[in-house]
Amino acid sequence: MKTFLKASIGFAIILVAPAALAQAPGNNPNAQQIINALKPTGTLSTTTRGIVPLAQGTQQAAPSMPLTQTASHPGVMMAHHAVNAPAPSPVNGQGSVNLNIDFASGSAALTPRAKAELDQLGHALTSQQLAAFKFNIVGHTDTTGTPAANLALSNARAHAVATYIETKFHVASSKLEASGVGEKDLLVKTPPQTPNLQNRRVQIINIGK
Repeated sequence: MKTFLKASIGFAIILVAPAALAQAPGNNPNAQQIINALKPTGTLSTTTRGIVPLAQGTQQAAPSMPLTQTASHPGVMMAHHAVNAPAPSPVNGQGSVNLNIDFASGSAALTPRAKAELDQLGHALTSQQLAAFKFNIVGHTDTTGTPAANLALSNARAHAVATYIETKFHVASSKLEASGVGEKDLLVKTPPQTPNLQNRRVQIINIGK
C-alpha cells in the first residue's frame, strides 16, 4: 500500500509540473508581442501579464496583477533625455504598450526582472519592423505618496528605461523621448494613497518616423 501511494504521488507531481512550467513564459511579454502592439498597423488580440496593447478607437485593457505594498517615493529627477509631454494614448493611430516594469520599491533602480522585461522591449525596438520609428517612454505611478514625489519618480523611471535601452541595444537617444506624468493619467481610477500595480507602469508610444 505504501509503495502504491508513493508511486501515485510521484505520478501526480509529474502531471502537475509541466502545467506550471507551461504558464511561466506568459509572465513576461516577449519581443514579438511588443512588435505586434507597437507597429502602426498591428494589433494584439490577447494580452499577457505586463503588456497592454492599444488600438485606435479602443479602450485600454488592464493587466491582471496582484497588488503590492508601495514605499514612499523619493524626489529623484533625471533629465538627460528629451522631456516632451506625451499624449497618454497612441498618436495618429500609432501603437502603444503599457509595461509593468519591476523597479525597486520607491526608486528608479532596475531589478533583474525589470532588465529581463526591458530586454524584450529592446529586441522589439531594434527589430526590422520598428527600428525606423521614434518612441515616447512615459512613466506613470499610482496615487501612493505625494503628487510631486510621484511626478519625479515617474520621470526618473522613464529615463531609467530609456538609458537601459540606449546603452544595451545601442538605440540613439534621438529615437527615445522620456518623461513622467506621475499619477495624472491613471489606468485604473483610485482614491488618493491607493497602491495599484496596474497604475505603476511605463508606457511606450510609437510617435512615427
